[in-house]
Amino acid sequence: MSTSYDIPQILDRREGPHGEVVLRRHGELLQIIANGCFLMDTSDGRSERRLVDAALDALGGRGRPSVLIGGLGVGFSLAHAAADPRWGRITVVERERAIIDWHRAGPLSALSARALADPRTDIVETDLVAFVNETCDTFDALCLDIDNGPGWTVTEGNGGLYSEAGLASCARVLRPGGVLAVWSAQPSPEFEGSLRNAGFQRVRTEEIPVARGVPDVVHLAVRPG
Repeated sequence: MSTSYDIPQILDRREGPHGEVVLRRHGELLQIIANGCFLMDTSDGRSERRLVDAALDALGGRGRPSVLIGGLGVGFSLAHAAADPRWGRITVVERERAIIDWHRAGPLSALSARALADPRTDIVETDLVAFVNETCDTFDALCLDIDNGPGWTVTEGNGGLYSEAGLASCARVLRPGGVLAVWSAQPSPEFEGSLRNAGFQRVRTEEIPVARGVPDVVHLAVRPG
Protein backbone atom coordinates (compact mmCIF):
# COMPACT_ATOMS: atom_id res chain seq x y z
CA MET A 1 0.00 0.00 0.00
CA SER A 2 1.29 3.46 -0.90
CA THR A 3 1.88 5.93 1.92
CA SER A 4 2.49 9.67 2.02
CA TYR A 5 6.18 8.86 2.51
CA ASP A 6 6.25 7.54 -1.08
CA ILE A 7 4.72 10.66 -2.64
CA PRO A 8 7.24 13.39 -3.54
CA GLN A 9 6.54 16.74 -1.92
CA ILE A 10 7.16 19.81 -4.07
CA LEU A 11 9.10 22.37 -2.04
CA ASP A 12 9.49 24.99 -4.77
CA ARG A 13 8.68 25.38 -8.45
CA ARG A 14 10.11 28.17 -10.61
CA GLU A 15 9.96 29.25 -14.23
CA GLY A 16 13.44 30.19 -15.30
CA PRO A 17 15.03 31.26 -18.59
CA HIS A 18 15.34 27.63 -19.65
CA GLY A 19 11.96 26.38 -18.45
CA GLU A 20 10.60 24.90 -15.24
CA VAL A 21 12.85 23.83 -12.40
CA VAL A 22 11.47 22.03 -9.33
CA LEU A 23 12.87 21.13 -5.94
CA ARG A 24 11.05 18.31 -4.24
CA ARG A 25 11.49 16.06 -1.23
CA HIS A 26 11.00 12.31 -1.57
CA GLY A 27 11.40 10.70 1.81
CA GLU A 28 14.80 11.87 3.05
CA LEU A 29 16.01 12.82 -0.41
CA LEU A 30 15.99 16.23 -2.09
CA GLN A 31 15.56 16.06 -5.86
CA ILE A 32 15.98 18.60 -8.67
CA ILE A 33 13.74 18.23 -11.73
CA ALA A 34 14.12 20.39 -14.86
CA ASN A 35 11.32 20.49 -17.43
CA GLY A 36 10.05 17.18 -16.09
CA CYS A 37 13.47 15.51 -16.42
CA PHE A 38 15.08 14.13 -13.26
CA LEU A 39 18.53 15.70 -12.88
CA MET A 40 19.95 14.66 -9.52
CA ASP A 41 19.22 14.01 -5.87
CA THR A 42 20.99 13.82 -2.53
CA SER A 43 21.09 10.02 -2.37
CA ASP A 44 24.78 9.42 -3.07
CA GLY A 45 27.20 11.94 -4.52
CA ARG A 46 30.24 9.70 -4.84
CA SER A 47 30.59 10.30 -8.60
CA GLU A 48 30.21 14.08 -8.19
CA ARG A 49 32.93 14.03 -5.53
CA ARG A 50 35.11 11.83 -7.73
CA LEU A 51 34.71 14.36 -10.55
CA VAL A 52 36.57 16.88 -8.38
CA ASP A 53 39.15 14.44 -7.02
CA ALA A 54 39.96 12.99 -10.44
CA ALA A 55 40.67 16.47 -11.79
CA LEU A 56 42.93 17.26 -8.85
CA ASP A 57 44.77 13.95 -9.19
CA ALA A 58 45.36 14.60 -12.89
CA LEU A 59 46.96 17.97 -12.12
CA GLY A 60 49.85 16.10 -10.54
CA GLY A 61 50.48 18.17 -7.43
CA ARG A 62 50.06 21.65 -8.93
CA GLY A 63 50.00 24.09 -6.00
CA ARG A 64 46.70 25.74 -5.07
CA PRO A 65 45.02 25.15 -8.44
CA SER A 66 41.87 27.03 -9.39
CA VAL A 67 38.78 25.10 -10.43
CA LEU A 68 35.67 26.00 -12.37
CA ILE A 69 32.70 23.82 -11.43
CA GLY A 70 30.01 23.85 -14.07
CA GLY A 71 26.64 23.34 -12.43
CA LEU A 72 25.84 23.78 -8.74
CA GLY A 73 23.30 20.95 -8.63
CA VAL A 74 22.70 19.64 -5.11
CA GLY A 75 26.15 20.89 -4.09
CA PHE A 76 28.18 17.69 -3.79
CA SER A 77 31.03 18.86 -6.04
CA LEU A 78 31.26 22.31 -4.46
CA ALA A 79 31.14 21.00 -0.90
CA HIS A 80 33.81 18.42 -1.66
CA ALA A 81 36.12 20.92 -3.33
CA ALA A 82 35.74 23.42 -0.48
CA ALA A 83 36.53 20.69 2.07
CA ASP A 84 39.92 20.14 0.41
CA PRO A 85 42.52 22.76 1.37
CA ARG A 86 44.62 21.91 -1.70
CA TRP A 87 42.25 23.79 -3.99
CA GLY A 88 42.75 27.49 -4.46
CA ARG A 89 39.98 29.58 -6.05
CA ILE A 90 36.67 27.73 -6.54
CA THR A 91 34.27 29.23 -9.09
CA VAL A 92 30.82 27.73 -9.64
CA VAL A 93 28.77 28.66 -12.71
CA GLU A 94 25.04 28.05 -12.35
CA ARG A 95 22.40 29.44 -14.69
CA GLU A 96 19.31 28.77 -12.56
CA ARG A 97 18.63 31.43 -9.93
CA ALA A 98 16.28 29.01 -8.17
CA ILE A 99 19.07 26.50 -7.53
CA ILE A 100 21.34 29.22 -6.15
CA ASP A 101 18.52 30.38 -3.86
CA TRP A 102 17.88 26.84 -2.60
CA HIS A 103 21.51 26.67 -1.54
CA ARG A 104 21.79 30.13 -0.03
CA ALA A 105 18.57 30.15 1.96
CA GLY A 106 16.71 26.94 1.28
CA PRO A 107 16.74 23.21 1.96
CA LEU A 108 20.02 22.59 0.09
CA SER A 109 21.91 24.96 2.39
CA ALA A 110 22.49 22.05 4.77
CA LEU A 111 24.84 20.61 2.14
CA SER A 112 26.56 23.76 0.97
CA ALA A 113 26.47 26.46 3.67
CA ARG A 114 30.06 25.90 4.78
CA ALA A 115 31.32 25.82 1.18
CA LEU A 116 29.43 29.00 0.28
CA ALA A 117 30.97 30.76 3.28
CA ASP A 118 34.48 29.72 2.22
CA PRO A 119 36.39 32.80 0.96
CA ARG A 120 37.72 30.76 -1.97
CA THR A 121 34.18 30.22 -3.33
CA ASP A 122 32.52 32.43 -5.92
CA ILE A 123 29.10 31.72 -7.46
CA VAL A 124 28.52 33.11 -10.95
CA GLU A 125 24.92 33.18 -12.17
CA THR A 126 25.16 32.66 -15.91
CA ASP A 127 24.96 30.01 -18.60
CA LEU A 128 28.06 27.81 -18.62
CA VAL A 129 28.26 27.60 -22.42
CA ALA A 130 28.22 31.40 -22.66
CA PHE A 131 30.73 31.68 -19.83
CA VAL A 132 33.39 29.47 -21.43
CA ASN A 133 32.85 31.22 -24.75
CA GLU A 134 33.18 34.72 -23.34
CA THR A 135 35.30 34.77 -20.18
CA CYS A 136 38.85 36.09 -20.17
CA ASP A 137 39.59 34.16 -16.97
CA THR A 138 41.54 30.90 -16.92
CA PHE A 139 41.53 27.89 -14.60
CA ASP A 140 43.63 24.86 -13.81
CA ALA A 141 40.63 22.52 -13.89
CA LEU A 142 37.14 22.50 -15.37
CA CYS A 143 34.73 20.10 -13.65
CA LEU A 144 31.55 20.04 -15.70
CA ASP A 145 28.28 18.47 -14.59
CA ILE A 146 25.40 20.25 -16.30
CA ASP A 147 23.89 17.34 -18.24
CA ASN A 148 23.31 13.62 -18.00
CA GLY A 149 26.18 13.27 -20.44
CA PRO A 150 27.57 14.63 -23.72
CA GLY A 151 24.86 12.80 -25.66
CA TRP A 152 22.02 13.42 -23.17
CA THR A 153 21.76 17.14 -22.58
CA VAL A 154 19.22 18.86 -20.34
CA THR A 155 18.54 21.58 -22.93
CA GLU A 156 19.40 21.69 -26.62
CA GLY A 157 21.77 24.64 -26.25
CA ASN A 158 24.05 22.65 -23.96
CA GLY A 159 25.03 20.43 -26.87
CA GLY A 160 27.38 23.13 -28.11
CA LEU A 161 29.62 22.56 -25.11
CA TYR A 162 30.60 19.11 -26.42
CA SER A 163 31.10 20.21 -30.02
CA GLU A 164 34.45 21.03 -31.63
CA ALA A 165 33.89 24.74 -30.97
CA GLY A 166 32.76 24.13 -27.39
CA LEU A 167 35.77 21.99 -26.56
CA ALA A 168 38.02 24.63 -28.11
CA SER A 169 36.49 27.15 -25.72
CA CYS A 170 37.11 24.79 -22.80
CA ALA A 171 40.74 24.44 -23.87
CA ARG A 172 41.07 28.22 -24.12
CA VAL A 173 39.79 28.65 -20.56
CA LEU A 174 42.24 26.03 -19.26
CA ARG A 175 45.80 26.91 -18.39
CA PRO A 176 48.55 24.82 -20.05
CA GLY A 177 48.47 21.33 -18.55
CA GLY A 178 45.00 22.00 -17.16
CA VAL A 179 42.39 19.26 -16.78
CA LEU A 180 38.92 18.97 -18.25
CA ALA A 181 36.66 16.58 -16.29
CA VAL A 182 33.13 15.88 -17.54
CA TRP A 183 30.53 13.90 -15.58
CA SER A 184 28.28 11.50 -17.47
CA ALA A 185 25.68 8.89 -16.63
CA GLN A 186 27.22 6.57 -19.22
CA PRO A 187 30.48 6.22 -21.17
CA SER A 188 30.80 7.80 -24.61
CA PRO A 189 33.56 6.59 -26.94
CA GLU A 190 32.36 9.24 -29.39
CA PHE A 191 33.08 11.98 -26.87
CA GLU A 192 36.52 10.52 -26.19
CA GLY A 193 37.17 10.86 -29.91
CA SER A 194 35.93 14.45 -29.88
CA LEU A 195 38.32 15.28 -27.05
CA ARG A 196 41.27 13.85 -28.97
CA ASN A 197 40.23 15.64 -32.16
CA ALA A 198 40.09 18.90 -30.17
CA GLY A 199 43.75 18.43 -29.25
CA PHE A 200 43.37 17.16 -25.69
CA GLN A 201 45.85 14.59 -24.42
CA ARG A 202 45.71 11.77 -21.82
CA VAL A 203 42.05 11.20 -22.64
CA ARG A 204 40.46 8.50 -20.52
CA THR A 205 37.17 7.51 -18.92
CA GLU A 206 36.89 6.48 -15.29
CA GLU A 207 33.90 4.46 -14.06
CA ILE A 208 32.44 5.15 -10.61
CA PRO A 209 30.18 2.47 -9.12
CA VAL A 210 26.93 3.81 -7.72
CA ALA A 211 24.46 2.39 -5.22
CA ARG A 212 22.19 1.08 -7.96
CA GLY A 213 22.23 0.86 -11.73
CA VAL A 214 25.09 1.20 -14.20
CA PRO A 215 28.23 3.09 -13.12
CA ASP A 216 28.54 6.82 -13.64
CA VAL A 217 31.66 7.96 -15.47
CA VAL A 218 34.07 10.88 -15.53
CA HIS A 219 35.68 11.77 -18.84
CA LEU A 220 39.15 13.21 -18.29
CA ALA A 221 41.42 15.07 -20.68
CA VAL A 222 44.46 17.36 -20.38
CA ARG A 223 45.26 20.48 -22.34
CA PRO A 224 48.77 20.27 -23.80
CA GLY A 225 51.43 22.61 -22.48
